[in-house]
Amino acid sequence: MFAIDKLAITGGKPVRKKLLKYGGQWIEKDDIRAVMNILKSDFLTTGPSVAEFEQMLAEYVGAPYAVAFSSGTAALHAACCMAGIGPGDEVITTSLTFAASANCILYCGASPVFADIDENTYNIDPASIESKITNKTKAILPVHFAGQPVDLSAIMDIAARHGLIVIEDAAHALGAEYGSQKIGSGGNMACFSFHPVKHITTGEGGAVTTHDAALYEKLVQFRSHGIIRDPGSLTLQSGAWYHEMQFLGYNYRLTDFQAALGISQFRKVDRFLGLRREYAALYTEAFKDMRELSLPSQSPASLSSWHLYTIRLNTRCLNADRREIYDALWKENIGVNVHYLPVYLHPYYKQLGYETGLCPKAEQLYEELLTLPLFPRMSRKDVNDVITALKKVLHYYSKL
Repeated sequence: MFAIDKLAITGGKPVRKKLLKYGGQWIEKDDIRAVMNILKSDFLTTGPSVAEFEQMLAEYVGAPYAVAFSSGTAALHAACCMAGIGPGDEVITTSLTFAASANCILYCGASPVFADIDENTYNIDPASIESKITNKTKAILPVHFAGQPVDLSAIMDIAARHGLIVIEDAAHALGAEYGSQKIGSGGNMACFSFHPVKHITTGEGGAVTTHDAALYEKLVQFRSHGIIRDPGSLTLQSGAWYHEMQFLGYNYRLTDFQAALGISQFRKVDRFLGLRREYAALYTEAFKDMRELSLPSQSPASLSSWHLYTIRLNTRCLNADRREIYDALWKENIGVNVHYLPVYLHPYYKQLGYETGLCPKAEQLYEELLTLPLFPRMSRKDVNDVITALKKVLHYYSKL
């Protein structure tokens, strides 16, 4: 199929002339106009566009309330704080995630407890959650890894039996569905990210959705220093100018020009999601019979939003490890990535006392994972280039 002397890393011609990154935004002329209109307006930060963006998000996911923040990490921090998580508490989260999913727990003075993964979906394993619960456990923070929803029914059942709060990290999952509902419509709170590699972007940005009116009010206050101006909530009535800081909040506000970009992007969310699902299906069809890799398993109870397309290398069928495959694909100008180093293996977490071996399934998976390029602005040719390059590299290193 491929001549072994044609691999780019051995001096052959690469599949592509130009690097294809694993992810990226798609900014069009209407997005630019939307931002320019705000820059010419009276509001640059926390104006009417923020409220409009929040309303669009709430309606889209099926929640009554949404609060926008300056980043997905800020949204996670706010959700943890408003859930009352603090020193002495433990919060169970997945080991296979970006560091922010655990860092937000540390920001509150609480302790992250890492659960292992389900080897089929790569999501947090409900059985592992159950085994980690102690009398200090305050909340569960599951992550919808790569856009595939976690087993929410099992997790909500565990939470109900133990009196725990559920905060969903839905940074990968805008538009994903569990059962007949979109992610963000259930649970206590769900946190989204609008970073440029996500489904839509505000540059940096995030949000929390909730059904709880009291939580909503506190989240709005939290993102603006803990300050409130509503006359009905003030402790003093000193005049129209008067405002109060009632608790320690943060400056986590989203700007109006970021929100304007988000509004414009939201009008394309179904198109963007459709392309992600189309390209994921092309990958699955192209690689389904390859013994050198395992494809991401999809739960029949959910519909992924395909933030990432991850493959698991079957290293027993290869004369190379993940690093060699990674390097070879980059030489073909395919910008594969790796998601993620288990959080507790980062040096900072090791300094806190977390040790290797805590979540063996996640650790083994990490050694074999590769993320393929997947984003709406890709063309069919880009997708075919990824398919060609991966087959070329795996054929070269295959134990035939």
